[in-house]
This record gives sequence, C-alpha cells and structure tokens, in this order.
Amino acid sequence: MNEKLFLRDPEQSELGKKIILHSTQLIHKNGFEAFTFKKLADDIGSTEAGIYRYFENKHRLLIYLTAWYWNWLQYQVSFHTNNIKDPVVKLKMVIKLLATTVEDDLSTRHVDESILHQIIITEGSKAYLTKRVSEDNKDRLFKPYKDLCAVIGNMILECSPNYLYPKSLASTIIEMAHFQNFFMNNLPSLTDFGENKDEAEIVLFLEDLVFSSIKKG
Repeated sequence: MNEKLFLRDPEQSELGKKIILHSTQLIHKNGFEAFTFKKLADDIGSTEAGIYRYFENKHRLLIYLTAWYWNWLQYQVSFHTNNIKDPVVKLKMVIKLLATTVEDDLSTRHVDESILHQIIITEGSKAYLTKRVSEDNKDRLFKPYKDLCAVIGNMILECSPNYLYPKSLASTIIEMAHFQNFFMNNLPSLTDFGENKDEAEIVLFLEDLVFSSIKKG
C-alpha cells in the first residue's frame, strides 16, 4: 500500500485493523456522506484523535479502502486466470469476477471483502471524483486501479492484438459492472436486469459488449 495513503499503517496494529473493519461496516450501513471519524471512534471505543493518527481525513481513508480492494481484486484475477491458456476464457473469467457478488476472504479477518465490494459499487467513484484528483494522482494513490486496468487491457490484447482501445475498454468493463449492479438494485428502469435482478445477466451483457467491440477491432 502506498505510504502516502496513511499517516500510520493500519495493518500494523489492532486499532488500525479495527479502523478498517468498522469503517467499512459504517460506510456500508449509512453511506460515506454520513460517515464521520466521531461515529467511527464511538463504534470501536476509541477517540477521534486516535483515528486521526492513522488517516488525515475520511476521504483519504476512502481512497485507502478502494486501493486495498483493487490490490486484492488483482490478486483474485491472477489466481483465477493463472492456469487458463485460452485468452477468451480468461477474459470471461475476469468479467465474471467483476460483475458478480464477492465472498468474504476469511484469510483477511480485518476486511470483509463482500461489504467492501458493495462500497466500491456505491461509493468508489468518490475516491477520485474530486478537485484534488490531479494532486492525488501525482502521489500515485490510484496506482492499484490503474494496475488492474493494465492487466485487463493486456488480456484484451491477447484476444485481439490489433484492438485500438484496450485501456479504455478495460476501465469501461470495471465501471460498467458496478453501474449496472447499482442500477439493477436501485434504479431498475436504467437497465434490462431490474426485473430479475440476476447478476448472470450483467455478465452476459458485458461479454456481449466486450467481444462485440474487440471483434470489430
């Protein structure tokens, strides 16, 4: 994790791990706008000052959580595609990982990835849709997201070496998977999946979008 994301590494103490676990729970329950360090401190039996020793503000904490998720997801992509030789099958596996419900990884007891995935869907774009995005980008705070896009972009090129827009399509897959999931559950008239609320249909839609695009390329 980029050391500029935090003042003190939360992975190195029990309080830090509590901050990560309970902040995801509170953000998921109440939304990022309603989330405060005071509420977090009350929830974990600490003080606001104790939390501020780890994170400069709640937005920096949100960027940390999203970066943590992208790092974890890139590992999942690598793990699930490592032994797949067919580039089409490999890319379909990635689409499935992006568009379907995430299960909690029991090896990371201080992070509930299933909840964190829901935060990425509902709050993730707030990490970079800010006036400070250029400054944060210079500090390489979004590198995990860019790295994941690069991995997916390379898989797209494996399927279609002459395709001109692999990075654009890679980021589109990620964002579209989240938007369609959000719309399906909250604004169903904006999707074709609102009635059945079936993630498998989102997977099929993304496969159609991706492979129709790269076939033209």
